[in-house]
Amino acid sequence: MENKMIQHLPKIDQEKMKILLQIEEEFETGKLTLDEARKQLKENVGQIKPYHIAYIEQNLMDNAPDDECLRVDMKMTLNLLRDVLDTSRPEDLPADHPIMCYYRENDEMRKVLLAVEDLVQYPLIKNQWLELYDRLKEYTKHFARKQNQLYSMLERKGFDKPSTTMWMFDDIVRDEIRDNRRLLEEDKDDEFIAAQQQLLDHARDLMNKEETILYPTSLALITPAEFEEMKSGDHEIGFAFISHQMEKPVSPQLSASTSDTTGLAADLQALLAKYGMNVGANAANTPLDVSNGKLTLEQINLIYKHLPIDISFVDENELVCFYSDTDHRIFPRSKNVIGREVTNCHPRKSVHIVKEIIEKFRNGEQDKADFWINKPDLFIYITYVAVRDAQGRFRGVLEMMQDCTAIRAMQGSQTLLTWSGREETAVKEEPEETPTTTMAIDEITPETRLKDLLATYPALKKRLPEIASEFKMLNTPLGKLMIPKVNVRMMSERSGLALETLIERLKAILSEEKP
Repeated sequence: MENKMIQHLPKIDQEKMKILLQIEEEFETGKLTLDEARKQLKENVGQIKPYHIAYIEQNLMDNAPDDECLRVDMKMTLNLLRDVLDTSRPEDLPADHPIMCYYRENDEMRKVLLAVEDLVQYPLIKNQWLELYDRLKEYTKHFARKQNQLYSMLERKGFDKPSTTMWMFDDIVRDEIRDNRRLLEEDKDDEFIAAQQQLLDHARDLMNKEETILYPTSLALITPAEFEEMKSGDHEIGFAFISHQMEKPVSPQLSASTSDTTGLAADLQALLAKYGMNVGANAANTPLDVSNGKLTLEQINLIYKHLPIDISFVDENELVCFYSDTDHRIFPRSKNVIGREVTNCHPRKSVHIVKEIIEKFRNGEQDKADFWINKPDLFIYITYVAVRDAQGRFRGVLEMMQDCTAIRAMQGSQTLLTWSGREETAVKEEPEETPTTTMAIDEITPETRLKDLLATYPALKKRLPEIASEFKMLNTPLGKLMIPKVNVRMMSERSGLALETLIERLKAILSEEKP
């Protein structure tokens, strides 16, 4: 890892890094006082950048525990390095830069935490806290982008400490928000109030570590072009608190002549072109010999796009090679996951399960592993299958995931034609269910419930992503649980769109649809 990381950084004085680490360790163990340590830093190390700390953590600290990020006292570290470490926030980045979006989210999160700190002083009023925790829950998008986008890019640069230590800290804060909300809903008031201080401490500490080390190091390691490529994945996952309405960037690899070839088709076409095969404007429509038949690259891409299940493939080197980008995708993914070690795509607490599955598949002990998620009105089935070639050699793992909620609810037998979403058969036509009341477009208010809008305008559901990419989630299995609880005001908060803008865009779409 050392050589790979150093390739992307300005020249680093290795001896100074060792001295810096030694001074830090002697200060932490009490061998040096604060004044003595600061003096030695000035005399023997001099000015340092945040990426120097990251480099030491990655390459010079052996056997650091998984909870290292949680264990380190950031305030004490900043106090020690006060005179030598540059902790300034970048001033020359546009507001839509991926790193600035993280900073902006943290600024808003600090405001929410101040509200928590203020409200905890007064007698508990449940609705006030529920509203506050609705806001806190938004911050999980911040974690999702970090883990799927930023961490994966840093891994490619040889810096995987965030994936192995900070990810665990992310999950701790996320779980505290979830567990505290549960205490509130269960009316365990004393336990709920007692838990607030730990959340405040952990959330603020995590943000300090992000802004002191993670973000500046990311700016040093990741190129401007790579940040531009990250933007589309960031939009796909969404943002917490902030309004972010810029257009999604077009991938620079796609020229005008090849813009009709996207996704898997484009990747396969590029691979064929590398070896002088099927090069040209019509390569995407050239039939290829597959196991049983002939398919064009376009057809292959369309098949994956329309599969009723989500699939992912990890090769024998434990690298993520592919995932199907379906409209009904259950869990968020981004293109930055491609080429990433699969163990770095999972929370630390579940990595041992991933390793066990791969190991038993590799040595031939097992060929399949099943999991399922069972919640009210939702059943997700997940299967892992060992992929082997004709000689029985292990070539990777195929993951298949499906929303089986409707399948589990089936009873009896059905042998006549029924169109999806309609109570209609070849024998008997039943009238479609219509809402008891029809909602007029001019009746939309911040408190209008989404389920009421969809009852009158069912086509709206598929058109919501035209307003904001965050609404794609409403077309997934998890969206089924969200729709009954969401109103227009909440949609505004989740998407970052101004309330008035959201209502105007809803009205514009609904004016084109018939009730």
